[in-house]
Amino acid sequence: MISEKMKPLVNNNSVIRQMFEEGQRLAKEFGAENVFDFSLGNPNVPAPMEINEAIIDIISNENPVKVHGYMSNMGFPETRQAVAENLNKRFGTDFDLNNIIMTVGAGSALNVILKTMINPDDEVICFAPYFVEYGNYIRNFDGVPVIISANPEGGFMPRFDELREKITARTKAIIINNPNNPTGVIYPESVIKELADLLNEKQKEFGTVIYLISDEPYRELAYGGVEVPFLTKYYDNTIVGYSFSKSLSLPGERIGYIVIPKESDDAEEFTEAATIANRVTGSVNAPSLMQLVIGRCIDARCEVEYYERNGKTLYEALTNMGFSCVEPQGAFYLWMKSPEPDEKAFVAKAKEYNILMVPGSSFAGPGYVRLSYCVSYEQIQRSLPKFEELAKVYF
Repeated sequence: MISEKMKPLVNNNSVIRQMFEEGQRLAKEFGAENVFDFSLGNPNVPAPMEINEAIIDIISNENPVKVHGYMSNMGFPETRQAVAENLNKRFGTDFDLNNIIMTVGAGSALNVILKTMINPDDEVICFAPYFVEYGNYIRNFDGVPVIISANPEGGFMPRFDELREKITARTKAIIINNPNNPTGVIYPESVIKELADLLNEKQKEFGTVIYLISDEPYRELAYGGVEVPFLTKYYDNTIVGYSFSKSLSLPGERIGYIVIPKESDDAEEFTEAATIANRVTGSVNAPSLMQLVIGRCIDARCEVEYYERNGKTLYEALTNMGFSCVEPQGAFYLWMKSPEPDEKAFVAKAKEYNILMVPGSSFAGPGYVRLSYCVSYEQIQRSLPKFEELAKVYF
């Protein structure tokens, strides 16, 4: 018999994954070219060539005991140093290898961070709409998710009036995802500064430490020259979780890192605890081969222009058809208002046209749907006639 803690997770199994699996079924029935799956954030852009070249060279020439063996739970020193130097070069920070822990992607990074800081019943604040797994990650360690309601009239920026009311002496952290999944918006520097000021004020008021957890798998996916602020420069108690899944098209390789700035509260103790959490959560250490690859390819970049073209094409086409969408600034998601109040009914109707999207209620954003456009440009073009048929049902 499964645990009581797992039962609600089974009952609320990820809609994103369910839609992806439905897409696999429909592809067998109708042919892959006739199914338009916008459900899963699985990059269609191949990893940069230097990734493959590094893998081949490492496997061929490096000591196999090192390539496939254990290392410190924090990760290879040379990889951590490469990450630190890359961040310093790009953002003017002052990190070294001791500020970096290599992790099994961003999901593991967030779980390690939360395990390190959360006591039972501590509160962690999330801004709706938010990545579906945040609530599960928080509950893994008996924390309590506190949700700040969505702000569609304000461009899905944080509601600071509501945030001010919901920060309490039990607040341990706030999770921010920038660029945002699912909306595609980017919080500008002015918003980050206001958030930092509020958190500093509340820390003094309650005499507590409030962490800002910056979840950054989409950091490099920003369009039109829009800058994504690096949060450790604005608030001392920022802890960063990062993944190369999107920036280098490596979601299946599960490689990322945590940044713990020396300015954060009890940074040395926190780092030691997070290193142990990396082990006891079952990851032990990040994949050794991919750590060595990242150490060599830290300056590699994805084709941001590819995603930007996809997003622009889909946004302009759907808005011209009558749908209301948030213009994407980053990541690779289009956040679209459902033309009927029950977005799940709209998702079901779209499936009749072999269009797969995810209901916004999965992200605490009812009344909207998310389309993941990290697909081929040809799929987007093929999908537009079907979207036109769907639009005629509503407009």
